[in-house]
Amino acid sequence: MSWFLTACLLHAAQVGQQGFKPMEWHSLLAKEQFRSGDNVLPYRLMSPANPKPGQKYPLVIFLHGAGERGNDNNVQLVHGVKEFANAQAREKFPCFLIAPQCPTGKRWVEVDWSAKQHDMPPQPSEPLNWLLALLEQMKKEKPIDTNRIYVTGLSMGGYGTWDLLSRHADMFAAAVPVCGGGDEAKAPAMKAVPIWVFHGAKDTAVIPERSRNMVAAVKKAGGNVKYTEYPEVGHDSWNKAYADPELLPWLFAQKLKSR
Repeated sequence: MSWFLTACLLHAAQVGQQGFKPMEWHSLLAKEQFRSGDNVLPYRLMSPANPKPGQKYPLVIFLHGAGERGNDNNVQLVHGVKEFANAQAREKFPCFLIAPQCPTGKRWVEVDWSAKQHDMPPQPSEPLNWLLALLEQMKKEKPIDTNRIYVTGLSMGGYGTWDLLSRHADMFAAAVPVCGGGDEAKAPAMKAVPIWVFHGAKDTAVIPERSRNMVAAVKKAGGNVKYTEYPEVGHDSWNKAYADPELLPWLFAQKLKSR
């Protein structure tokens, strides 16, 4: 059994033992479903606290890790989302945020997470395709500033973040992949996107070389990438990453430029 799978099973067991306990801020994220044929993608949607008529707002796409897969439309909020939903963040950085939940047995990217490298699959995974369709729907229905769409994700969601950048770099104003990995050969496609990457140096589930190599590839392509590696942290680098006081100001300052 891979280190990654072991970590996922351990985390899922911990969540199960403790029970998922919704917190007060969870009510800020409405429970929604996106249907694609017979398939259903559950997601949570946070809207700006005090939207102003005629004003458009940024959109954050948040991709959870493997331990939060399922169909309860709850557990995907366990890591990271809180930092966007607290009162201070909502006042300073009003935005839409969608947190989809990947079904059990599926992945944001159909690759081996424990591998030292991978080639981007020819097609997006089913859940990622559903997410892209949901995104197009939201652009039509919500006052979204399409020059300020951001994507972030942790672990399996970090892989999903890199994959979305590889396929649709022109869509995103910035990206924050946390303890994930991508196809280094696709780095030139994302060189115009500001990226801030996080990883733990002691991560044995997703080796830090996955982030280090992507950062090196993007830099070689002439891209704009920041890298934060925590020397004493393992796989749960998302705790420090999303709590970094500089992250949200950096993220929401990014806008699409002519490319």
